[in-house]
Amino acid sequence: MNMTPLKVYVTGGTGFIGRYLTSRLVEQGNSVTVLTRMVPRQGRIPGVSYIGGNPAREGPWQSRVAEYDIVINLAGASIFRRWSARAKQEIRDSRISTTKNIVAALPALSGGRGKLLINCSAIGFYGSRGDEIVTEETKAGQGFLASMVQEWEDAASAAAANDIRVVQCRVGVVLGRNDQALSRMVPLFKWGLGSPLGSGRQWFSWIHIEDLVNIFIFLIKHPEIAGPVNCTAPNPVTNREMTEALGRVLGRPVFLPSVPALFMKMILGEFGTVLLEGQKVLPAKLMAHDFTFLFPELTMALADLVP
Repeated sequence: MNMTPLKVYVTGGTGFIGRYLTSRLVEQGNSVTVLTRMVPRQGRIPGVSYIGGNPAREGPWQSRVAEYDIVINLAGASIFRRWSARAKQEIRDSRISTTKNIVAALPALSGGRGKLLINCSAIGFYGSRGDEIVTEETKAGQGFLASMVQEWEDAASAAAANDIRVVQCRVGVVLGRNDQALSRMVPLFKWGLGSPLGSGRQWFSWIHIEDLVNIFIFLIKHPEIAGPVNCTAPNPVTNREMTEALGRVLGRPVFLPSVPALFMKMILGEFGTVLLEGQKVLPAKLMAHDFTFLFPELTMALADLVP
Protein backbone atom coordinates (compact mmCIF):
# COMPACT_ATOMS: atom_id res chain seq x y z
CA MET A 1 0.00 0.00 0.00
CA ASN A 2 1.48 3.33 -1.12
CA MET A 3 1.06 6.42 1.00
CA THR A 4 -0.53 9.60 -0.28
CA PRO A 5 2.40 12.07 -0.52
CA LEU A 6 2.85 13.85 2.79
CA LYS A 7 4.79 16.81 4.08
CA VAL A 8 7.12 15.66 6.88
CA TYR A 9 9.17 17.82 9.24
CA VAL A 10 12.05 16.00 10.95
CA THR A 11 14.28 17.07 13.83
CA GLY A 12 17.48 15.08 14.23
CA GLY A 13 17.24 14.11 10.56
CA THR A 14 21.00 14.28 9.93
CA GLY A 15 21.75 11.54 12.47
CA PHE A 16 22.07 7.79 11.99
CA ILE A 17 18.35 6.98 12.17
CA GLY A 18 17.33 10.22 10.51
CA ARG A 19 19.31 9.67 7.33
CA TYR A 20 17.80 6.23 6.82
CA LEU A 21 14.29 7.44 7.52
CA THR A 22 14.36 10.62 5.44
CA SER A 23 15.81 8.74 2.47
CA ARG A 24 12.94 6.23 2.63
CA LEU A 25 10.31 8.95 2.98
CA VAL A 26 11.66 10.75 -0.08
CA GLU A 27 11.80 7.49 -2.06
CA GLN A 28 8.07 7.10 -1.36
CA GLY A 29 7.34 10.51 -2.86
CA ASN A 30 6.95 12.54 0.31
CA SER A 31 8.17 16.09 0.86
CA VAL A 32 10.73 16.06 3.70
CA THR A 33 12.31 18.98 5.55
CA VAL A 34 15.05 18.47 8.13
CA LEU A 35 15.71 20.92 10.94
CA THR A 36 19.42 20.99 11.77
CA ARG A 37 21.72 23.26 13.73
CA MET A 38 24.09 23.43 10.77
CA VAL A 39 22.81 22.98 7.23
CA PRO A 40 25.23 20.53 5.56
CA ARG A 41 27.14 21.68 2.51
CA GLN A 42 28.05 18.14 1.57
CA GLY A 43 26.37 14.79 2.11
CA ARG A 44 22.87 16.14 1.66
CA ILE A 45 20.20 13.54 1.02
CA PRO A 46 18.76 14.08 -2.47
CA GLY A 47 15.25 15.45 -2.33
CA VAL A 48 15.47 16.62 1.29
CA SER A 49 15.16 20.30 2.21
CA TYR A 50 17.05 21.71 5.18
CA ILE A 51 16.26 24.49 7.67
CA GLY A 52 18.89 25.89 10.00
CA GLY A 53 17.95 26.18 13.66
CA ASN A 54 18.50 24.78 17.13
CA PRO A 55 15.42 22.76 18.14
CA ALA A 56 16.37 23.06 21.81
CA ARG A 57 15.79 26.80 21.56
CA GLU A 58 12.79 28.80 20.45
CA GLY A 59 13.27 30.37 17.05
CA PRO A 60 11.94 31.13 13.55
CA TRP A 61 12.05 27.41 12.72
CA GLN A 62 8.88 26.92 14.78
CA SER A 63 6.81 28.98 12.34
CA ARG A 64 7.40 26.35 9.65
CA VAL A 65 5.83 23.50 11.62
CA ALA A 66 2.32 24.55 10.59
CA GLU A 67 3.10 23.66 6.98
CA TYR A 68 3.53 19.92 7.65
CA ASP A 69 1.28 16.90 8.09
CA ILE A 70 3.75 14.95 10.23
CA VAL A 71 6.46 15.94 12.69
CA ILE A 72 9.05 13.29 13.57
CA ASN A 73 11.25 14.16 16.53
CA LEU A 74 14.56 12.26 16.47
CA ALA A 75 16.66 14.90 18.23
CA GLY A 76 18.76 14.06 21.26
CA ALA A 77 22.38 14.06 22.39
CA SER A 78 24.10 10.67 22.56
CA ILE A 79 23.85 8.70 25.82
CA PHE A 80 26.83 6.48 24.87
CA ARG A 81 29.38 8.15 27.16
CA ARG A 82 30.21 8.69 30.81
CA TRP A 83 27.35 10.53 32.48
CA SER A 84 28.88 13.53 34.18
CA ALA A 85 26.53 16.14 35.62
CA ARG A 86 27.11 18.22 32.49
CA ALA A 87 26.45 15.27 30.17
CA LYS A 88 23.22 14.45 31.98
CA GLN A 89 22.03 18.02 31.58
CA GLU A 90 22.85 17.95 27.87
CA ILE A 91 21.10 14.59 27.40
CA ARG A 92 18.01 15.87 29.18
CA ASP A 93 17.81 19.34 27.63
CA SER A 94 18.43 18.11 24.08
CA ARG A 95 15.31 15.95 24.37
CA ILE A 96 12.88 17.72 26.67
CA SER A 97 13.51 21.32 25.58
CA THR A 98 13.33 20.28 21.92
CA THR A 99 10.07 18.42 22.44
CA LYS A 100 8.48 21.28 24.36
CA ASN A 101 9.45 23.68 21.57
CA ILE A 102 7.94 21.40 18.93
CA VAL A 103 4.68 21.03 20.86
CA ALA A 104 4.53 24.80 21.41
CA ALA A 105 4.55 25.23 17.63
CA LEU A 106 1.83 22.65 16.98
CA PRO A 107 -1.20 24.69 18.18
CA ALA A 108 -0.55 27.01 15.22
CA LEU A 109 -1.80 24.21 12.97
CA SER A 110 -5.21 24.86 11.44
CA GLY A 111 -6.99 22.04 13.25
CA GLY A 112 -4.96 19.22 14.72
CA ARG A 113 -7.08 16.33 13.43
CA GLY A 114 -5.15 14.15 10.98
CA LYS A 115 -1.84 15.55 12.15
CA LEU A 116 0.79 13.27 13.66
CA LEU A 117 3.70 13.72 16.06
CA ILE A 118 6.08 10.77 16.28
CA ASN A 119 8.41 11.19 19.23
CA CYS A 120 11.46 8.91 19.15
CA SER A 121 11.63 7.87 22.80
CA ALA A 122 13.56 4.96 24.37
CA ILE A 123 13.10 1.68 26.25
CA GLY A 124 15.10 3.33 29.01
CA PHE A 125 11.61 4.39 30.16
CA TYR A 126 11.29 0.98 31.86
CA GLY A 127 14.50 1.12 33.88
CA SER A 128 16.15 -2.11 35.03
CA ARG A 129 13.60 -4.97 34.99
CA GLY A 130 15.65 -8.17 35.38
CA ASP A 131 13.88 -11.10 33.66
CA GLU A 132 10.47 -9.43 33.69
CA ILE A 133 8.73 -9.38 30.30
CA VAL A 134 8.13 -5.74 29.40
CA THR A 135 5.32 -4.47 27.15
CA GLU A 136 3.79 -1.06 26.56
CA GLU A 137 1.60 -1.66 29.60
CA THR A 138 4.63 -1.83 31.94
CA LYS A 139 5.03 1.14 34.28
CA ALA A 140 8.00 3.52 34.24
CA GLY A 141 11.16 2.40 36.03
CA GLN A 142 13.59 4.13 38.34
CA GLY A 143 16.80 6.08 37.77
CA PHE A 144 17.99 9.00 35.67
CA LEU A 145 17.22 7.48 32.28
CA ALA A 146 13.73 6.30 33.23
CA SER A 147 12.70 9.59 34.82
CA MET A 148 14.17 11.60 31.94
CA VAL A 149 12.32 9.53 29.31
CA GLN A 150 9.08 9.82 31.26
CA GLU A 151 9.39 13.61 31.35
CA TRP A 152 10.31 13.58 27.67
CA GLU A 153 7.20 11.58 26.77
CA ASP A 154 5.02 13.79 28.94
CA ALA A 155 6.26 16.81 26.97
CA ALA A 156 5.29 15.13 23.68
CA SER A 157 1.93 13.90 24.99
CA ALA A 158 0.86 17.49 25.63
CA ALA A 159 0.23 17.78 21.86
CA ALA A 160 -2.74 15.41 22.20
CA ALA A 161 -4.69 18.27 23.79
CA ASN A 162 -4.75 19.84 20.30
CA ASP A 163 -6.28 16.71 18.74
CA ILE A 164 -2.91 15.67 17.34
CA ARG A 165 -2.12 11.96 17.26
CA VAL A 166 0.99 11.34 19.34
CA VAL A 167 3.07 8.15 19.08
CA GLN A 168 5.92 7.51 21.51
CA CYS A 169 8.40 5.18 19.79
CA ARG A 170 10.29 3.48 22.61
CA VAL A 171 13.34 2.39 20.66
CA GLY A 172 15.77 -0.33 21.71
CA VAL A 173 19.44 -0.59 20.70
CA VAL A 174 19.48 0.12 16.96
CA LEU A 175 21.73 -2.12 14.89
CA GLY A 176 22.97 -0.87 11.55
CA ARG A 177 26.08 -0.07 9.62
CA ASN A 178 27.95 2.84 11.24
CA ASP A 179 25.71 2.83 14.30
CA GLN A 180 26.83 3.51 17.87
CA ALA A 181 26.59 -0.14 18.96
CA LEU A 182 28.04 -2.42 16.28
CA SER A 183 30.63 0.13 15.15
CA ARG A 184 32.18 -0.09 18.62
CA MET A 185 31.80 -3.84 19.14
CA VAL A 186 32.92 -5.26 15.79
CA PRO A 187 36.55 -4.02 15.92
CA LEU A 188 36.99 -5.54 19.39
CA PHE A 189 35.74 -8.91 18.17
CA LYS A 190 37.96 -8.81 15.10
CA TRP A 191 40.92 -8.24 17.41
CA GLY A 192 39.83 -11.19 19.55
CA LEU A 193 38.76 -8.96 22.45
CA GLY A 194 35.02 -9.51 22.44
CA SER A 195 33.46 -10.67 25.69
CA PRO A 196 30.20 -10.32 27.67
CA LEU A 197 29.66 -7.44 30.06
CA GLY A 198 29.34 -8.28 33.75
CA SER A 199 27.23 -11.38 34.33
CA GLY A 200 26.12 -11.43 30.69
CA ARG A 201 22.62 -12.32 31.89
CA GLN A 202 21.18 -8.83 31.37
CA TRP A 203 18.69 -8.55 28.51
CA PHE A 204 19.57 -6.85 25.25
CA SER A 205 16.53 -5.51 23.39
CA TRP A 206 17.53 -4.55 19.87
CA ILE A 207 16.12 -3.58 16.46
CA HIS A 208 17.55 -3.68 12.93
CA ILE A 209 17.59 -0.22 11.31
CA GLU A 210 15.52 -1.48 8.37
CA ASP A 211 12.80 -2.72 10.69
CA LEU A 212 12.86 0.54 12.64
CA VAL A 213 12.36 2.61 9.50
CA ASN A 214 9.58 0.27 8.42
CA ILE A 215 7.94 0.78 11.82
CA PHE A 216 7.85 4.54 11.31
CA ILE A 217 6.22 4.07 7.90
CA PHE A 218 3.78 1.55 9.41
CA LEU A 219 2.75 3.99 12.14
CA ILE A 220 2.11 6.72 9.58
CA LYS A 221 -0.19 4.35 7.69
CA HIS A 222 -2.12 3.22 10.78
CA PRO A 223 -3.98 6.16 12.34
CA GLU A 224 -5.56 3.89 14.95
CA ILE A 225 -2.20 3.49 16.71
CA ALA A 226 -1.27 6.09 19.33
CA GLY A 227 0.64 6.31 22.60
CA PRO A 228 3.70 4.19 23.44
CA VAL A 229 5.00 1.68 20.90
CA ASN A 230 7.95 -0.58 21.72
CA CYS A 231 10.29 -0.49 18.73
CA THR A 232 12.30 -3.64 19.37
CA ALA A 233 12.66 -7.00 17.66
CA PRO A 234 10.30 -9.71 18.97
CA ASN A 235 13.21 -11.86 20.18
CA PRO A 236 15.41 -10.07 22.74
CA VAL A 237 18.58 -11.87 23.84
CA THR A 238 20.89 -11.75 26.83
CA ASN A 239 24.17 -9.89 26.62
CA ARG A 240 26.03 -13.21 26.56
CA GLU A 241 23.83 -14.53 23.74
CA MET A 242 24.43 -11.34 21.78
CA THR A 243 28.18 -11.63 22.32
CA GLU A 244 28.25 -15.26 21.20
CA ALA A 245 26.09 -14.52 18.13
CA LEU A 246 28.37 -11.69 17.04
CA GLY A 247 31.41 -13.91 17.56
CA ARG A 248 29.90 -16.62 15.36
CA VAL A 249 29.02 -14.21 12.56
CA LEU A 250 32.56 -12.78 12.62
CA GLY A 251 34.19 -16.18 12.99
CA ARG A 252 35.74 -15.09 16.29
CA PRO A 253 34.74 -17.46 19.12
CA VAL A 254 34.44 -15.82 22.52
CA PHE A 255 37.11 -17.18 24.88
CA LEU A 256 37.82 -14.20 27.10
CA PRO A 257 36.19 -13.84 30.53
CA SER A 258 33.44 -11.27 31.02
CA VAL A 259 34.35 -7.63 31.49
CA PRO A 260 34.05 -7.15 35.29
CA ALA A 261 31.10 -5.08 36.44
CA LEU A 262 33.35 -3.02 38.71
CA PHE A 263 35.56 -2.09 35.76
CA MET A 264 32.52 -1.00 33.72
CA LYS A 265 31.32 1.24 36.54
CA MET A 266 34.80 2.73 37.04
CA ILE A 267 35.16 3.62 33.35
CA LEU A 268 31.60 4.68 32.50
CA GLY A 269 30.09 5.54 35.86
CA GLU A 270 26.30 5.51 35.94
CA PHE A 271 26.06 4.66 32.25
CA GLY A 272 28.15 1.57 32.94
CA THR A 273 25.49 0.44 35.40
CA VAL A 274 22.84 0.85 32.70
CA LEU A 275 24.84 -1.44 30.38
CA LEU A 276 25.04 -4.04 33.14
CA GLU A 277 21.26 -4.04 33.54
CA GLY A 278 18.59 -4.29 30.91
CA GLN A 279 15.02 -4.96 29.88
CA LYS A 280 13.36 -7.88 28.13
CA VAL A 281 11.16 -5.76 25.89
CA LEU A 282 8.51 -7.15 23.55
CA PRO A 283 6.84 -5.09 20.77
CA ALA A 284 3.37 -6.16 21.88
CA LYS A 285 1.47 -3.36 20.15
CA LEU A 286 3.21 -3.90 16.80
CA MET A 287 2.61 -7.64 16.98
CA ALA A 288 -1.06 -7.05 17.81
CA HIS A 289 -1.32 -4.97 14.62
CA ASP A 290 0.45 -7.67 12.53
CA PHE A 291 3.62 -5.74 11.78
CA THR A 292 6.07 -7.96 9.88
CA PHE A 293 9.71 -7.89 11.01
CA LEU A 294 12.32 -8.48 8.32
CA PHE A 295 14.88 -9.34 10.99
CA PRO A 296 13.15 -10.96 13.97
CA GLU A 297 16.25 -12.93 15.03
CA LEU A 298 19.57 -11.43 16.08
CA THR A 299 21.72 -13.79 13.99
CA MET A 300 19.77 -12.76 10.87
CA ALA A 301 20.31 -9.09 11.65
CA LEU A 302 24.03 -9.48 12.34
CA ALA A 303 24.60 -11.55 9.19
CA ASP A 304 22.99 -8.74 7.19
CA LEU A 305 24.97 -5.95 8.83
CA VAL A 306 28.43 -7.27 9.65
CA PRO A 307 30.96 -7.35 6.77
